[in-house]
Amino acid sequence: MQSLFALHQCKEANHGLCLTLITQRFAPDLNSMEFQDKELLKDQRQLAFKLFEKEFQAGAQSTKHEEPKIEKVVNEALEYYAKQTKRDVENQRKNLVSDAEHIYDYYIFVLSLGVAIAEAAAADKKVSHTGFLNNAWVKGLQNSEALKKDSLKLNRHWNDKMDRVRVWFRDVIRPDDLYLESLDRRNPPLEDQRKVVSHIYKKLILGKTIINDFFEEEVLHWAEDKEIVKGMVEKTIKSYNPEKSDQLGLMTLSMDWNDDKNFIEKLYNYASDLPEDQKKLIADNTRNWEVERLPLTDRVILEMAIAELITFPGIPVKVTINEYIELAKGYSTPKSRQFVNGILDVIAKAMLDNGTFKKSGRGLIDNK
Repeated sequence: MQSLFALHQCKEANHGLCLTLITQRFAPDLNSMEFQDKELLKDQRQLAFKLFEKEFQAGAQSTKHEEPKIEKVVNEALEYYAKQTKRDVENQRKNLVSDAEHIYDYYIFVLSLGVAIAEAAAADKKVSHTGFLNNAWVKGLQNSEALKKDSLKLNRHWNDKMDRVRVWFRDVIRPDDLYLESLDRRNPPLEDQRKVVSHIYKKLILGKTIINDFFEEEVLHWAEDKEIVKGMVEKTIKSYNPEKSDQLGLMTLSMDWNDDKNFIEKLYNYASDLPEDQKKLIADNTRNWEVERLPLTDRVILEMAIAELITFPGIPVKVTINEYIELAKGYSTPKSRQFVNGILDVIAKAMLDNGTFKKSGRGLIDNK
């Protein structure tokens, strides 16, 4: 979603640059010795603006006009917009795949922080942290050869950031009530040990703390990537059984990355260049709203949902709608969830009725 959001912003910026180009082309030449007819230039500029907007809305690549200069300038602006937007589409596509592939790096970075925290605890002589250091999940993290290997290979370790980790340990981890309680317990049940480590990751590392603030500063799309990383960390902790192994295993980003990469690119390709009739569907069904006045996040969510409904016939309508309702809940305004739900329900029914997409099979068309 972030790449499509950024692409919309690029397109808006490109449109603004086209208007600036037209303004410059019809500005008086202050260095010329010839007479500059400012009123004529102003009139030509206004005509060029109107012609550009007309052709821009129609998606035209070129235009004709009785005045050669106006025709030349508007065509120059249209060509600039097309070239720049094509470049932006490709750049955002590359960023989309690259950002997705880096999620595993962030997962390793977060997971290896547990090892660094244990190192800070062992170095603290003011309090005995034996209860934490003997935690089976902490030992599993420390013993994990896979984690050691990937943290070094991906340069996602904390060896050069231990001063920062020690501050976090002092200010965030050590004062925590559940952490302090765990220090006093001898031979706690494995489930209780798991809960302590899960709590540290979920509430202290990835919660509203200065540790999470660090990741927000370091990772460009952390607000979006964080939930995926959190899910991977939680699954890692939950799946580990210390009675069967002394090494905690790692999650993979995807069971079949090539398949998932194809899904991501296909969805992006369609949503980045949504046909005009499908954009019109959004406009026609957003009652009391002009589509340009919709929150950009809501517009991107609606366009992505339409793209998924059309390009992936094997995904049930209800599943697609629910996915984008959850996106709206997490990333847009408080009222967006209900708004997106209602609009997508109407749009999906309209597209099914007019044959824009076809769903067949048990459960594929139930969007109630």
